[in-house]
Amino acid sequence: MLDAMMPQNYSSSIQYPAQGGFLFATGIENSAPTIQGGTVRRDQMLECGHYDRWREDFALVREVGCNALRYGPQLHTTLRADGVHDWSFADESFAEIRRLGIRPIVDLCHFGVPDWIGDFQNPDFPRLFADYAGAFAARFPWVQLYTPVNEMFITAVFSARYGWWNEQRTDDRSYVTAIKNIVRANVLAMQEILKHRPDAIFIQSESTEAFHAECPLAVPHADFRNAERFLTLDLNYGRRVDSAMYEFLMDNGMTRAEYHFFLDNRLKRHCVMGNDWYQTNEHLLNAEGHGRWAGEVFGYDTVTRDYHARYGLPVMHTETNIAEGPNGDEAERWLWKQWSGILRLRREGIPVLGFTWYSLTDQMDWAHALREVRGESDPRGLYDLDRKPRRVGLAYKRLIEAWRDVLPTQSLCLQVPLAA
Repeated sequence: MLDAMMPQNYSSSIQYPAQGGFLFATGIENSAPTIQGGTVRRDQMLECGHYDRWREDFALVREVGCNALRYGPQLHTTLRADGVHDWSFADESFAEIRRLGIRPIVDLCHFGVPDWIGDFQNPDFPRLFADYAGAFAARFPWVQLYTPVNEMFITAVFSARYGWWNEQRTDDRSYVTAIKNIVRANVLAMQEILKHRPDAIFIQSESTEAFHAECPLAVPHADFRNAERFLTLDLNYGRRVDSAMYEFLMDNGMTRAEYHFFLDNRLKRHCVMGNDWYQTNEHLLNAEGHGRWAGEVFGYDTVTRDYHARYGLPVMHTETNIAEGPNGDEAERWLWKQWSGILRLRREGIPVLGFTWYSLTDQMDWAHALREVRGESDPRGLYDLDRKPRRVGLAYKRLIEAWRDVLPTQSLCLQVPLAA
């Protein structure tokens, strides 16, 4: 009954090794955008103590039972100049990950770039990042799973639409420039990694969104935003955007040649659609198009069906968390709610290959989206910042123990669609 039948158009030409099966993952939070005009770097590895406690953190990954870890070296400290790399921390940390038998899903760019690159408006960023990704793959050829650019959509929105991070812009032309540079960087990075690891698999960790109209006048705004939410994945997978999005891109600086660069890429067969889900991913729009969080209207599994129907790719739930509230069990309840959605999708034949509680430890200042330096810990991790287990951490450990040997091996292989 638990066995989810694979759709008929899936090929087993590329498979992830069956050992360990379903990917039970967590992550080391490594967001690193800049704020305050580029003068302040929000390095979450530093703020959450990972640089001092990385061996302990990896041991906790094993303790909770995870067989996979979303993790990567910080771009701003590793890429020192064009073609100049400091691998000292990566060499030590990845050696330990390998020794412990943890599968890294390597996150190479998480919301920020080195100061010398500037921000996502820099047209040189795609090439510079692709070269860096290729250099990483050459140095660590045993790594197979990658997320080159984390949450491409959120990176562009927070940096060049909301004006919160990095370039801190709010105009449509800057937003489109960020999108095309970020997605181009991701595509070029995949190409470079494949030169060194031809069987590499790319798990796009992307925010999964849904927009709802609170009145008839809000319907056009919701329609636009529900098309816009697919932009980064459409371009990344070489899928034609809809007519409204095409006009939006062309009106704001994307050329036909740039658009056709994305249409001409043939990398979808190497990809898994990773989607991130939080309570804040559904939005209620008013007549002026302004939004507020709607809470869960559809929920993870319903919105994931929309994304899977659009792209036809295997799925991984790549991020979720919720803060422990006054009752102390809110995070644990959220964990089981997400897991129930995954099981429902698998029973329907949608190949969900993994789940991630993000992150391993509590985070800093995410209640304010890192926009203000307050030094406030957010209780969202499997462990607190003293590395003591939270209630949700103990629940995740029980979940993994209960399910890791039950999920069928057949559906645990990462299988790639025949269609490009």
